[in-house]
Formats: sequence, structure tokens, C-alpha cells
Amino acid sequence: MSYQIAIDGPAGAGKSTIAKRVAKEKGFIYVDTGAMYRAMAYFFITENIKPDDEVAIETKCGEADITICYENGEQVVLLNGKNVNGVIRTEEVGNMASATSKYPKVRERLTALQKELAERENVVMDGRDIGTCVLPGADVKVYLTASAKVRAKRRFDELAAKGEVCDISKIEEDIIKRDEQDMNRPIAPLRQAEDAVLVDSSEMSIDEVVEKIMSLCV
Repeated sequence: MSYQIAIDGPAGAGKSTIAKRVAKEKGFIYVDTGAMYRAMAYFFITENIKPDDEVAIETKCGEADITICYENGEQVVLLNGKNVNGVIRTEEVGNMASATSKYPKVRERLTALQKELAERENVVMDGRDIGTCVLPGADVKVYLTASAKVRAKRRFDELAAKGEVCDISKIEEDIIKRDEQDMNRPIAPLRQAEDAVLVDSSEMSIDEVVEKIMSLCV
């Protein structure tokens, strides 16, 4: 039997950072669901499908087999058996992923692939709907959050470290808007699963959050 850890929460809560750390500590596979959506988007691009061609997208998405494995300690995203790590981080693929992830059939297909992966391997998966839709029977469910102000400050610091000039109040405004969208979207909205443990990281370090989640794993 595989062991499943589901981490949900709003944008900027540090889910992927924490999930990667927990996966490393446990020796589990970290499932980057965003990378899987990007791989699907790359598949559509290679098939010359336009982002607004819903019929073609829904017809073809069943032909994409996407999974994640580790090779030499590196996470590898496989699309129909081919390593696509080097091609899925472009702006073009990101835009396509954003445009096509809204289609129900795309979400259904990727949810099915994520479930298959979690049945085979011990996983840590993060997202918006992991504990509620993708892995409702997960062994550990965490709803990781932080105040909008704290999340905006973290994002500001991240961008400033890259030398980007940004407005912290605008970042906070965008985060609040994104929360509103994620919580009110018609398919798989962001919400805390009834049996998820709430972890508010506003006043916690990364190490403390990892320690808290590790303590929930038996």
C-alpha cells in the first residue's frame, strides 16, 4: 500500500517548498501537479491545437500519458515516455497551461493520472484540490495557509532578490484576488478538506512547518 500526503492551500503559502522538503525527508516522490499541467499543455502545442479549441483539446487529452519519476535524484516529468523537463518551463507552455487547465476533460485526465501515480508510489502532492478531489483518502491532509500580508511579503522578497522592482501593496491585492478566484471557481474550488489539519505558517519558519507535517505522519 502506498502512503499519501496531501498539501492544499492558497497561492504563495509555500506549498511546493514545504512539499519538496517533506518528500525528501520521507524518501517519497514529490508530485509537481503544475508540471503535469504544463506537460499536457506542451502535448497540445506539439499537436498544433489552439488553446480555445475545446473540442480538439477534449478529444486529444486522453492520448497524453504523463507521470513523474526520479532519475539520478532529479524529478523527471515524462510525456508518453519522453523526458520533457527541458521544454515545459517556457512562457508559451505556461500560457497554454493556464488557458487549457480550465477544461473539465483536461482536469479529469490529469486527476486520473495523479491518482494512478499515488496508487503506485509513496507521494507528497500539493495543489488546490488534492485533499478534496485528487486524493480524498490521503493518509495525511494539510491545509497550509498564511495571511495575505505575509504571503505578499514573501513574494516581494523573492522578486527583490532577483533584482525586480515591485509594489508590495499590488502583490497583496493580486493575492487576495487570486484567493477569491480559486475559492469560487466552478470546478474543484480551493477549500480545506473536513479532515485536513490547518497549518498557518504566518509566524512559522520552513523548518517548523516541515516538522509539524512530519509529526502528523505515522
